[in-house]
Amino acid sequence: MSTNTKSLIACRECDLLLREIPLLPGGVACCCCCGAALYRNTPGSLVRTLALTLAAAILFIVANVYPILGIEIQGVRNATNLGGAVYSLWNQEMRMISSLVCVTTILVPAIELAMMIYLLLPLSMRRVPPGVALILRILHSIKPWGMVEVFMLGILVALVKLADLSSLIPGVALWSFGGVTLLLAAVAASFNPRDVWGCLDREPDPKVSA
Repeated sequence: MSTNTKSLIACRECDLLLREIPLLPGGVACCCCCGAALYRNTPGSLVRTLALTLAAAILFIVANVYPILGIEIQGVRNATNLGGAVYSLWNQEMRMISSLVCVTTILVPAIELAMMIYLLLPLSMRRVPPGVALILRILHSIKPWGMVEVFMLGILVALVKLADLSSLIPGVALWSFGGVTLLLAAVAASFNPRDVWGCLDREPDPKVSA
């Protein structure tokens, strides 16, 4: 007895094994047992996700180069970027906080954006990048460690607390981080790993064609 396993999908909620069915553009397939969403048909999702990722990468670079916030007290003005803030925390013996800010706000988002571009740019040109499965696993693993939105929330709380003590001058990086937060949320909503696997299934096997 032969079974086409490529047409089978397991529900993430109840583990029921179901056979995939073709969907109209914008359609959603739901589990007949628990009603959970199984997959969607989102035409152009990879190209749309690539555009959002490139925009987020540009804003992320701006957010790490330019000052986040300027403070003016008695005519003395001081401003720093995110790297300077991490360095300052490290010098003030708050090394755990400094490391967390560096990893969750700089390192993980940078890796996530770089991997998304590495994955989606060749696919948009109908090419298969090496190590697709590994890239998708890494993206899934590091996703919870990207906390740009938490950093933005902390900045807003600091702005409220410091508003009565000094004159605050929002920098270009502050608005850029706001844009990065919105774009990363849009990337997460637009990206569908199933479309990546579907794109790979449509590409010829390079070993066979050779």
